[in-house]
Amino acid sequence: MARILFITHPEVVIDPEVPVPDWPLSETGIARMTAFAESPAVAGVTAVWSSAERKARDGAAILARALGLTPQVEPDLHENDRSATGFLPPDAFWPVVERFFAEPETSVEGWERAVDAQARVVTAIERIRTAEKTPGDIALVAHGGVGALALAHFSGKAIGRAHDQPGGGGGNLFVLERDSTHLLQGWRSIDG
Repeated sequence: MARILFITHPEVVIDPEVPVPDWPLSETGIARMTAFAESPAVAGVTAVWSSAERKARDGAAILARALGLTPQVEPDLHENDRSATGFLPPDAFWPVVERFFAEPETSVEGWERAVDAQARVVTAIERIRTAEKTPGDIALVAHGGVGALALAHFSGKAIGRAHDQPGGGGGNLFVLERDSTHLLQGWRSIDG
C-alpha cells in the first residue's frame, strides 16, 4: 500500500532580518533530516515534493538526494501566510498562533484565515496525489501550521491547535494512505 508522508521541516536558522520564507535549515535541522533520509521510514518513497519556502526545499533536497530523486515544488504547500505581521518574537507569536487555530474563520492580525490555508493545502495534497505518476510513497516536506490543518481535515476533525505537531517545533510527520487519504499514522518525530 502506497503512502503519503507529510513531513514538517526540522529546525531552522531564525533571523529577524531575513523574511521567514527564506530561512534555511540549521545545522541541527540538516543533521536530523539527513538521518531521517537514511532511515527505513522512507524506503518506499518514489517522489519528493515541497513547498517553495527555503527550509522545506532544503529538507526535500536532503531527502531526494539520499533517494536518488529530483525534488519538485508545489507552491501551495506553503505555511499559512503571516506576511501581515512578518517576524514576531516567540512571546508575541504563540498567542497569535492560538487565535489562528481558535478563530479559523477570522484573519487574525491580518494572517491568512485557517479555513483558507486548510483548503489550499488540502487541495495541493490532492493535486499532487492524483498527478504523481510514480507508484510508491510520496514525501511532502512542508510546515507545521498547515500540517496541523491538513491533519484535522484528513482526520475528519474541526480545526484546532490539538492537531498541531508535538513539541511546538518541526521535524515530525504523519502518514496517509495514498489512494484513500485515510490517516494511517498521527504525528511522530522523524527521529524514529
